[in-house]
Amino acid sequence: MPLHELDFLLSIGYFRMQQDVFTCRYVQFDGAIHPVYWLRIVLSVVNFGPKQSRLFRINAPYTVTVRPFVLTDEVEMLYAQYRSNINFDTYSTVESCLWNGADTSKFDTYNVQIRDDGKLIAVGIFDNAGQSIAGIMNFYDPDYHRQSLGKYLMLLKTEYARQRGLAYYYPGYIVGNYPKFDFKLFTCEAATEVFDEPCVRWLPFSWETVKVLEND
Repeated sequence: MPLHELDFLLSIGYFRMQQDVFTCRYVQFDGAIHPVYWLRIVLSVVNFGPKQSRLFRINAPYTVTVRPFVLTDEVEMLYAQYRSNINFDTYSTVESCLWNGADTSKFDTYNVQIRDDGKLIAVGIFDNAGQSIAGIMNFYDPDYHRQSLGKYLMLLKTEYARQRGLAYYYPGYIVGNYPKFDFKLFTCEAATEVFDEPCVRWLPFSWETVKVLEND
């Protein structure tokens, strides 16, 4: 997929699913229907506060690399550890999330890897577009849960995109009345926008705006 085409699709509320793109306005969790709110982070406006700076500080001893994504047994084993310790449904493997049996990829996929003295402890997968990135997966060793590595991976993706001079980071969506997805606001709520699908526009994020969109 051409990088500028992915930029456009992200800008109108579409997102990657395996080797396709999709969008939705509602999802079902625990037998209830919830509205979906797509987000993007305006990188030029991002300003890290004390909570974000703390994660850079406490995770400073670890080694961070950003490179094109290659699926390995080590990555799948880490994901299996992570998946066995979460309380929500998700893909069974990294392969099923990204390719689902496809021979080649349509996307320019990279990953952030975090290692503790050589041991892989966290992976954050994202796709490059022309002027943006799209966050696809974050997972980590459950033994390191106190390090907030999922949130830290979001910060590292943000820094990667800012250093490349990109405009946006698309972290996916949050879900109305279902706070498990609210961590996607952690990077910088003041720099976050929410998609107004009926009007095809992005608005500065606030919970008041979300309430208005819910009633549209």
